[in-house]
Amino acid sequence: MKAGLVGLKRQGLIKEWYDRKILGGQEWEEAIDENLEASAVILFLISPDFMASDFIYEREMSRALEKHERGEARVIPIIVRPTDWHWACGHLQAFPKDAKPITTWSNHDEAWLDVVTGIRKVVGELIGE
Repeated sequence: MKAGLVGLKRQGLIKEWYDRKILGGQEWEEAIDENLEASAVILFLISPDFMASDFIYEREMSRALEKHERGEARVIPIIVRPTDWHWACGHLQAFPKDAKPITTWSNHDEAWLDVVTGIRKVVGELIGE
C-alpha cells in the first residue's frame, strides 16, 4: 500500500486488496471477481502497463466501470505515469489534480498527498450517503 493511504486504512475508511494478495492454490480469477464485486471504491492505477493489459481492460476495467455506471461503486483513475488513458476512462475525474501524472510532479509526495486528499473526500461522501 502506498504510504500515503495508510492513514485512511488505519482510520478504517478503506481496506486494500490487490491481486498480489492471491495465495498459492487459490482460483485467481475468482478471487479478483469476488473482491471487485465487494468494492465500493475502485482505484485504477493508470500506467502504460495498466493500459496495455488485455485482462485488465477486458475483465477488470469493464466490470468496474459497469459497477460505476450502476452507482454500485466509485471508480477513480489515479494517473501514476504518462500514458494514453482518456479513451478508456477519461469521462471520470482523475487524481492527482489536473490528471497530471505523479511521476511528472517535481515532488512525488505532494502528488500522492493530493491523491489521498481526493480519496478521503470521496470516501467521506460515500459514508455520508
